[in-house]
Amino acid sequence: VRLVEFGGGLVQAGGSLNLSCVASGTTFSGNARGWYRQAPGEERDLVAVIGANGIQMFGEFVRDRFTVSGDEAKNIVYLEMNNLQPEDTAMYYCGTGPRIYSIDVFGQGTQVTVTS
Repeated sequence: VRLVEFGGGLVQAGGSLNLSCVASGTTFSGNARGWYRQAPGEERDLVAVIGANGIQMFGEFVRDRFTVSGDEAKNIVYLEMNNLQPEDTAMYYCGTGPRIYSIDVFGQGTQVTVTS
């Protein structure tokens, strides 16, 4: 199983970034998939995930700024991030697993840095 993230970068506060994740060796269809993030010295936090049944879950800090979506035919999951703030700076990881609380396979991550 391999997950590869794309789309990280440097953005000013208030800006937007779109992340994408491509899976190989597995299928997102029928599995939970989505995004986590980890800042230096902190725990990995759930950002936005889609459950195997299509239910979406977001971290409290998202506050309607982020949208998660997927293309099951292409085995891709997306994260659209708007109104980014410096506290959103972190490594963002794509993950998948049988259920939302069983996501245990992650990509290498893509860095998102937001400047004030």
